[in-house]
Amino acid sequence: MEATLAYAETHFPQLVRHVNDGEGILLRDGALAVAKIVPLPAPLATTRPKVGETTSAPVKWNPASFAPLDETGMSEPGML
Repeated sequence: MEATLAYAETHFPQLVRHVNDGEGILLRDGALAVAKIVPLPAPLATTRPKVGETTSAPVKWNPASFAPLDETGMSEPGML
């Protein structure tokens, strides 16, 4: 479909309905094509995890990473 800029200014909601139906619209300023309105692809369906569902791998702690804390007398990690 094609429309002039003047028509688009006064009938934009109607043009958007055409785009929602999957149709592209070429906007013209006189004989010069200036823009194209095209429908976006459908978004991918995203599913959220269920409450309480673990979504990441468990952390594997290395005891050697706590050696500097032990040397300074800190017994709990994160208490710097």
